[in-house]
Amino acid sequence: MFATLFNRRIGDFLSCLALTNGRRFLITTSVMAMLGAPTAFAGTETMPQAFVQSLAQTAASDEVIAAWYRETGYRTLWTTVEDEARRTALFAALATAQDHGLPEGRYDLRGLRTAFLAAETEGDRGRLEVAMTRAYLDWAHDLQSGALSPKKVDGGILREIAVTDPRVHLAAIAAGDPGRALVRLLPQSVVYAQLMKAKIGLEARIAAGGWGPEVTAEPMGLGSAGPEVVALRDRLMSMDYLHRSVTMTYDGALSAAVQQFQIDHGFDPTGDADRDTLAALNVAPQERLKSIIVAMERERWLHIDRSVRHIWVNQPDFTAKIIDHGKTIFQTRVVIGKNVPDQRSPEFSDQMEFMVINPSWSVPRSITVKEYLPLLQQNANAVGHLQVLDRAGRVVPRGAVNFAAYSAASFPFALRQPPSDGNALGKVKFMFPNPYNIYLHDTPSKSLFDDKVRAYSHGCIRVADPFEFAHALLSVQSAEAEAEFDRHLNSTRETAVKLEQPVPVHLVYFTAYPTVKGRIAYRDDVYGRDGALYDALEAAGLAPSGVQG
Repeated sequence: MFATLFNRRIGDFLSCLALTNGRRFLITTSVMAMLGAPTAFAGTETMPQAFVQSLAQTAASDEVIAAWYRETGYRTLWTTVEDEARRTALFAALATAQDHGLPEGRYDLRGLRTAFLAAETEGDRGRLEVAMTRAYLDWAHDLQSGALSPKKVDGGILREIAVTDPRVHLAAIAAGDPGRALVRLLPQSVVYAQLMKAKIGLEARIAAGGWGPEVTAEPMGLGSAGPEVVALRDRLMSMDYLHRSVTMTYDGALSAAVQQFQIDHGFDPTGDADRDTLAALNVAPQERLKSIIVAMERERWLHIDRSVRHIWVNQPDFTAKIIDHGKTIFQTRVVIGKNVPDQRSPEFSDQMEFMVINPSWSVPRSITVKEYLPLLQQNANAVGHLQVLDRAGRVVPRGAVNFAAYSAASFPFALRQPPSDGNALGKVKFMFPNPYNIYLHDTPSKSLFDDKVRAYSHGCIRVADPFEFAHALLSVQSAEAEAEFDRHLNSTRETAVKLEQPVPVHLVYFTAYPTVKGRIAYRDDVYGRDGALYDALEAAGLAPSGVQG
């Protein structure tokens, strides 16, 4: 049953969407004919006044749509006999909304079909013409730019979303092959296709009964036996981590399956089913489906070139990677911002331009007045590792300042930590100048990298292996990258080193993401952002997770 459902959904996906090869939609029968509905409104050669008046009044609240119809002499797109191919193609496209994890309710395909069947007057047709145009523009926007305005859902999502002028979409659907115009709206990234395939497969699995009973047991390892091992075996088989097995004991094959599961879920690959591993195994497929749906929405926001060398910081994974032509050439653990409102690391993309070796740390204003000023008001010699600077950047003796005379708003000084072994930025920081004062940097607090959940900073990204990271970045511009870096480091002077070719940096937040082998790797929603995004998609009209299957 599962295989039949999965193959049918994949078949529909490939034939209707033509995602990978750019073919036109495979449409052989008119949607209206299938519904037994008439398909003959008046042709475009005559535009009845009642139709024009109804269309103009209905479109008046949307200047783009209103202007389009005025400028085209109220030429129809959807509601005449001549528009049948365009209308049929749009209905077929909207019918795939659930496969994209898009809010079906926004496009109201059922309502459009019903309205077409029920239309009797030119006034009805004018209103329907506008409704279909709005549905098309919403569909085009959502496929190419996402269904949500991310900043409105979470203020930490600072990504700039590219949006195509709706007049471009209208011109595209009005000219040429409507099926091809609709196919061209589809996201082109391989990652999107992998996520969509995983979504369809997981929905089919849910429809076939899911992954079976949860594994309720104490930790297990090699040599364990009993019903809990059988339950673990069955769960791993249903999740495609283990080929068909009848083992009753925790053998090498079962351990290898657990190990692969651990790799995909960010655990140390011990092969033992410890409590954390079992908890991840017991996450319901409906919850994993939510992560995939949100990941597809995030992918619609990105529009990045993954073929070029870039830095990829996936916050829920707590890693930073240098990826070149699709291959990870360097990876290191990172610490991200604390899970408190003003310290969570944001999401955005920029260009890394230079690094600073032996950096000084200019304490952010928020930290200065919230954390350090109260200490200085109690004891002027507190936080002695920091210098007090006036507005001209000159060091001010602490004895010359009455810290108690100032409030957080009126405090006129800045704090800075000069280069040192204990500097909060460590020995190197990596700069991609941005309005948010976010960057990657070293840290003297190395023990934090031993934790699985590493959310401790004030928002910047701390790097576990900063020297190796610097070497990897500089290696493309110098055969002596390590020696040159070490020479600057040993000088103890603050030195900026420019990257001859700026490197794109992507601070992202994916709790579901394809691995190089095509599996989906899952991570915890450390900031709760994905939960908020999924709720927003449901509020916009997405069917509840699991219903789509």
